[in-house]
Amino acid sequence: MRIDKFLKVSRLIKRRTVAKDISEQGRVLINGRESKPSSAVKVGDEITVQFGQKLVTVRVERLAESTRKEEATSLYTLVKEEPIVRDNGLDWQ
Repeated sequence: MRIDKFLKVSRLIKRRTVAKDISEQGRVLINGRESKPSSAVKVGDEITVQFGQKLVTVRVERLAESTRKEEATSLYTLVKEEPIVRDNGLDWQ
């Protein structure tokens, strides 16, 4: 499954176009590597997303083409959520 679609289906990001945009900006990592919107994601992968001033890392538990709001969080497990620490103006990358 494409990363932009997974982010939307899992409701980590509400709209696929937004997921595509942040992937293009280099704010999404799959297993520590920068991803493109079309990058494939599979069960067991760790995804890190930069949301403003925090990093959220999740592990993919299952894939689904669509899901209801109540079931969306079952697609992933939260691994960690941490603030971005800036050092001399350098970003997290």
